[in-house]
Amino acid sequence: MLINYFLALKEAKIPVTIREFMDVLEGLNQRLVHADMNEFYHFSRTCLVKDEKHYDKFDQAFARYFEGVKSNDGLLNTEIPEEWLRKQLELNLSEEEKAAIEAMGGLEKLMEEFQKKLSEQEKRHQGGNKMIGTAGRSPFGGHGHNPEGFRVTGKSRNKKAVKVWEQRQYRNLDDSVQIGVRNIKMALRRLRRFARDGAAEELDMDGTIKSTADHAGLLDIKMIPERRNRVKVLLFFDVGGSMDPHVKVCEEMFSAARTEFKHMEYYYFHNFIYEGVWGDNIRRWHDRISIWDIIHRFGSDYRVIFIGDATMSPFEINSAGGSVEHHNDEAGAIWMSRLVNHFDKLIWLNPEREGTWKNTSSTMLIKNMVEEHMYPLTIKGIEESMRYLSR
Repeated sequence: MLINYFLALKEAKIPVTIREFMDVLEGLNQRLVHADMNEFYHFSRTCLVKDEKHYDKFDQAFARYFEGVKSNDGLLNTEIPEEWLRKQLELNLSEEEKAAIEAMGGLEKLMEEFQKKLSEQEKRHQGGNKMIGTAGRSPFGGHGHNPEGFRVTGKSRNKKAVKVWEQRQYRNLDDSVQIGVRNIKMALRRLRRFARDGAAEELDMDGTIKSTADHAGLLDIKMIPERRNRVKVLLFFDVGGSMDPHVKVCEEMFSAARTEFKHMEYYYFHNFIYEGVWGDNIRRWHDRISIWDIIHRFGSDYRVIFIGDATMSPFEINSAGGSVEHHNDEAGAIWMSRLVNHFDKLIWLNPEREGTWKNTSSTMLIKNMVEEHMYPLTIKGIEESMRYLSR
């Protein structure tokens, strides 16, 4: 059975080897893992995948091969029983019913009410308007409708959640993606500022001819430093959640930028910028980089590019404690204003269609913060944004 598993990984273009596969078999023979799909997943990934950029390919191949096999996955570590949150039906409300559902009155009030309900509730609820449950009018749970929802699990349906109680795992972008990269490279080349630096390694044809002529035909070769693009770029990628459908175009952008810009640094964030970002999604909780460190480390001449869909609750931008993953002491808008004030040129590339931006208040808030320099993540949008950054 596992031979076909190994072949499935090879078909997914994951660079696994026979030697690594033998290590997996030996580990199973020594009973390092036994009768636990979650443990086998982590064990086999540790043995077979040597570069984290292949994790996503591995996850997809693993899921396809072992489809239907039950797993004791325990990623969601919460005190709320899963059966309370199991989706059984979608709540279909009329416009009149939606209008009748009132907001709680702000983030702090919502948090207080959630803690109260969590202490009182003892069983699963569905379709109601008071407790934590599914498909209801209450602000708490999943798959319901409320203008200030607190989503506890499941995928977003209305994209109105103020808070999300959910442990998430993100992955690093793959810089080996090639499909569609060429067009993005051509668009990025509009951001160029060439200068000659480094060792003299390039033949100076005009100088060689002139010097040879000056020396009565005696060959005198002249060398000059290579011309290089001196533009310095900072990239910030939004990952996870509503950005999952846009991973492919972000990877194409990432691959193109790494080859086009000699001086480039990149970081990840989720939804909006707060006091810290990270350079590796595997270590995002243990190895964060302070925004203050970025401001002090990188000069104002760096060109800053944010890439994200800008779709979130306005609380995540304007409120302390608005982050869906941690408690931020200062609002994200404050941190963004510090970056805008420090760097000469800052833009936001949005993978969502430009015609839909006005329908999301958070998108319009961010567009205003970056001084209207929000562009669609298309070839035309990239070209326009590079023209602005190159001025």
